[in-house]
Amino acid sequence: MAHEKNHDFHILNPSILPFAGALSGFTMLGGMVLYMHDHGPWFALVGLVMVLYVMYAWWAQVIVEANEGDHTPVVMIGIRYGVIMFIMSEVMFFLAWFWNFFKHALYPAGPNYPAVDGPWPPVGIETFDPWHLPLMNTLILLCSGAAATWAHNAIAHDNNNRKDLVNGLILSIVLGALFTVFQAYEYSHAQFGFSGNIYGATFFMATGFHGFHVLVGTIFLGVCLVRALNGQMTPEHHLGFEAAAWYWHFVDVVWLFLFAAVYIWGG
Repeated sequence: MAHEKNHDFHILNPSILPFAGALSGFTMLGGMVLYMHDHGPWFALVGLVMVLYVMYAWWAQVIVEANEGDHTPVVMIGIRYGVIMFIMSEVMFFLAWFWNFFKHALYPAGPNYPAVDGPWPPVGIETFDPWHLPLMNTLILLCSGAAATWAHNAIAHDNNNRKDLVNGLILSIVLGALFTVFQAYEYSHAQFGFSGNIYGATFFMATGFHGFHVLVGTIFLGVCLVRALNGQMTPEHHLGFEAAAWYWHFVDVVWLFLFAAVYIWGG
């Protein structure tokens, strides 16, 4: 037959989603520019809603393709490569923030800079004690990563143990949400602001972007939990959960470097 499939690749059907994604991103970014010029946030919010809808629709379509068997071993290899390259791009993103922090920590500017380095942290900055709430958050995130590993082992190596899969995902999500709550509490008690000093700007950008990644990872695991409760994913086909676990462990490792560099060494 002319349309009979005789290969291992998945040929996508025509879709409006790529164009909708480009239009949504342009709308959101244009709205942010307008917001910065005192034209109100509504255009940016419309763009954000459009972006969120495209993300939902596109990933829902990917899940449908997985459930219908379109993700052959060859397709899954390509998806794994894509996830690895995405995580590597995230590594470079955070590397830029570490570079910025170390540059200013090792060569802090002062009144007589560059002849004489200034103090670090800058005068008037009261940093956080790393051995209280930051250490607690570190342990929480590590335990969340361990719970995600427990859940992955349950489906991949424990004869499709659905109970441990669900329990591990629930525990990982709860701990991730708890991390976010404690991070927000820490921000509310900061003795320095985002603007006016390089320490505050770098601290909030680095830890804030990490917090955003924790939120995204929590949602990622939440989707996996819903799929697990609906009986989806098998020991042979659980690539979405595998990608979520990789992403979650990446978030764990970034936090360990943030804790060591920003809270302990740089504080």
